[in-house]
Amino acid sequence: MSRAASALTLVGAITILAVVAAPRSARAAELPVELGAAANFAVLAGTTITSTGLSVVNGDIGVSPGTAVTGFPPGQLNGSLHSNDAAAVAGKSDLAIAYNDAVGRTTTAVVSDQLGGTTKTTGVYESVAGTFNITGDLTLDAGGDPNAVFIFKTTTTLITGASSMVNLINGAQSCNVFWQVGSSATLGANSTLRGNLLAFTSITVGAALAVDGRTLAINGAVTMDTATITRSTCAVPGELSISAPETADLGSANLGGVVSDNLGPVTVTDERLLSAPTWTATVVATNFVTSGLPVHTIANANVSYWSGPATSTSGIGTFTSGQPTAGDAEIINVARTAFTLTNGIGNNSATWDPVVSVQIPLTAVAGAYSGTVTFSVA
Repeated sequence: MSRAASALTLVGAITILAVVAAPRSARAAELPVELGAAANFAVLAGTTITSTGLSVVNGDIGVSPGTAVTGFPPGQLNGSLHSNDAAAVAGKSDLAIAYNDAVGRTTTAVVSDQLGGTTKTTGVYESVAGTFNITGDLTLDAGGDPNAVFIFKTTTTLITGASSMVNLINGAQSCNVFWQVGSSATLGANSTLRGNLLAFTSITVGAALAVDGRTLAINGAVTMDTATITRSTCAVPGELSISAPETADLGSANLGGVVSDNLGPVTVTDERLLSAPTWTATVVATNFVTSGLPVHTIANANVSYWSGPATSTSGIGTFTSGQPTAGDAEIINVARTAFTLTNGIGNNSATWDPVVSVQIPLTAVAGAYSGTVTFSVA
């Protein structure tokens, strides 16, 4: 076959290499208190559960060894009621274990009994006076780590003032907040408490109060007045992944010419819920080979690539192209950096539309060639 002015067509097939960074869940330095079967409940008590107004509970309620649950007309309980049944017994048993776990946590800071007007980062806090009060707002700052754990330990009481508020910022989650109370908790009217309340004796929930978490009393009663208690759940960490088009037609060129085209959008999606994520996406090409016989090859040393700028990003971080302009194109016969994320906080994503070019050697033969451009991220 003549090699003169024959046209050459190359079809670049893009495949995605399995992500080499295994999906994983980031853990904060402090582990959460494991609630076991008690996690199934929004309200759990030892003797009785009573609502004196039209309280709403979103989640199961249970009592054991007591059996009395009163004040919940139809529509006010969005969950199941367990009166000293197997589920309630198991929940109470695991609650005692969780309570002792919280008690045994190593204190990272001894602080004033007044938490209102303060901001706390992840850690285990113990009251200098043996009791905790919240007057005004308490802010819990996760610093961008959705797995940040906050544990507050008191040997006696927890008392929240009317209209007080526990605020969560920078990724903090109610499921990772724990209140270990040595005797009883009293929550003021029109206030908001976030987290899992583990009281040794009893819990009194004031009028028009919201609890984003759980109210769990080991030995005594849980009493509420027109309150709303919603069982909290944690967001589940996802994966670090990369996607790209399955195929791209790079076009045609004469011998000695160049074929070049955009491949289509390549996207890295990072849903690992890490506090400070980083990742690097790489790209490499195989040789381009004819599909028929005899087999002819264009070596991957003739294949160049540039990512260009990001076409879109989401989340917080510094997204950097490996080749921001056409002048930065690199030969991809070995793995090259396509895009990176540094200084990240939480979930993020980046998309770019890279260009691949193939220099056609004068020694090539006419025909259709195909090769593989592989993207990976770690």
